[in-house]
Amino acid sequence: MTARRFNLMAALVAAVLAAPLAAQSASQIANQGANQNATANGPAAAREPAAATKPVIVVSLEDHKLALVEDGKVKKIYSVAVGKPSTPSPVGTFTIARRVMNPTYSHDGRVVPPGPNNPVGTRWMGLSIPGYGIHGTNVPSSIGKAASHGCIRMAKKDLEELYPMVQVGDTVELIGQRNEETAQLFGDAPMPLPAAQPATLTAVAPAPQLPISASPAAQQATNSAALPGVFTTATANLSSLTVAGSL
Repeated sequence: MTARRFNLMAALVAAVLAAPLAAQSASQIANQGANQNATANGPAAAREPAAATKPVIVVSLEDHKLALVEDGKVKKIYSVAVGKPSTPSPVGTFTIARRVMNPTYSHDGRVVPPGPNNPVGTRWMGLSIPGYGIHGTNVPSSIGKAASHGCIRMAKKDLEELYPMVQVGDTVELIGQRNEETAQLFGDAPMPLPAAQPATLTAVAPAPQLPISASPAAQQATNSAALPGVFTTATANLSSLTVAGSL
């Protein structure tokens, strides 16, 4: 065998042996590329779980209702008490700053331990505006009314259901006047009735007068007896009479 033929045969053998290796390498490269593409272009959920949307509490002060909204959908609606006209609830967007189970109530030196007489009930969710929160009440008849000192009161069962569904940092919207958002959440509601006009006395017979020397206590007793059950305090001057209850 000549040297030329030997070299040619050696080259053919080398080519035959190298072919499977080249094919295997090409296959590995292709598979690696496909895996990289699948990782880069795959659904986000497969790579990293999407962050859950935080719940939002929406309170309509006019409707006396609270809604828990998650992912744009209403999860629960509760009837609540809101601030009365003399101590209205604040209006705006706040957050839950604190959560307390079975709180102790204290105000102006008065301390009430947890229990049925506690004015804030069994749960307290303090808002980012100091002094205000969502809590229970020891006056359940106030629910559904404008009766609080500005906080949002809930019935015990509703409060204890809502409490574990929200966390510190969740948003709380207190809306003072009905708008498209509250209409969508709570439905159309009748317009509030006009405020009752204060009672006026058009004709009042003068109360019997005692002599000038009479004591103030005797004067008050005489005037109170003239109109029993209507006035809490009385003087000789009718313009300073204090009405007990509505007339």
